[in-house]
Order: sequence, then structure tokens, then C-alpha cells
Amino acid sequence: MAVLAYAALALAPMPSGASRPAVAAELDGVAMPDVLQAAGTPLRLNGMGIRTYSLFRIHIYVAGLYLQRPTADAEAILQSESIKLLDVHFVHDVDVEHARDAWVTGFRDNCKPPCRLPSQDVARFLAAVPAFRKGDESMLLFSGHAVELSVNGRVLGTVSDPTFSRAILATFIGGYPPTEPLKHGLLGLPD
Repeated sequence: MAVLAYAALALAPMPSGASRPAVAAELDGVAMPDVLQAAGTPLRLNGMGIRTYSLFRIHIYVAGLYLQRPTADAEAILQSESIKLLDVHFVHDVDVEHARDAWVTGFRDNCKPPCRLPSQDVARFLAAVPAFRKGDESMLLFSGHAVELSVNGRVLGTVSDPTFSRAILATFIGGYPPTEPLKHGLLGLPD
């Protein structure tokens, strides 16, 4: 099974400048390597988490957070200008309306005044968010003050506003994540 998982990862498309080594961790059938190269920088798996939905805890996606220096300090991660990668594997279909609504909720909850996101940038970002199918992979590559969004190896766009970039990552590990177990998993903390 691990050989099949590795083969699937080795063939999976990557965002520009990222490469995959051997599988090191698995959660809900999704395998992720311990170390990735992204933008010419080795990144270590900080943690993995599952996004669930509803009282029935339907599994939506498995995400892995890769950092240059692993840490459980969410604020330090959000403030850091170092290279970071959030690798999201969908294990359930998500229609475009629900995908975009999740981002809107995340931005609203994690970007409170004085945080302010340019409405035209948010609109462009949301317009680029597609529907997701089981098996899709979405990557958010954070470099300095920018973030590149790709789905299944195809770059959909780049956000270059530093506040907006932080808000994107905050929707996963900020004060109001989709679920606390997801945030704890990404930070490498016990549930």
C-alpha cells in the first residue's frame, strides 16, 4: 500500500518550484512526505489535519503544513516571511459555492479590524477558486509576502498583498480555523 501511495505522490503535479521525496506520514489514506523542496528550499512536515464538516464529521480534505523550521506557534508561522507550503488533498467533493463560502467565512472570521482586505483582490481570489473533486490536490505556496494557489499542478493565481497572504493562512491556523482539530493537526499538536 505504501508503494502505491508513493507512486501516486511521485506522479502528482506540483506547484512551480516544488518536488516530492518519499512518503513519511499518512492520515485518512492520504500520504505525505516528511520533507518537500519548494522554491528551492527544503520544508519539513509540521503537521497534518483533517477538515470535517457537520455533526456527522464528514471528511472533506486532509491538509499538511510544511515549514522551514517546524513549530507549534501559530502566530510565529503567520508572521514569518519564510517559505511555507500548505498541501490540501480532497477526500470529498466540494461544489464551487461551498468552496467559496468557506473562504469568505475564513476571511471574515480571521481578518478583523484593523485587518482589511482589498475587496477587488478578494473578488479575484474567489473567482479563481474552483469546485473540488475527491482526489484533487490544492497547494498554497507562501513566499515572503506572496502566496501562489495551484490546483492539480496548475497555477490559478498569486496574491502579493502581505495582509491578504497572512489572512489566507490564518483561515487554517488563525484564531478561528474551520475546526480546532484541523488547526491542532497542522501545528503538530495533540487533538
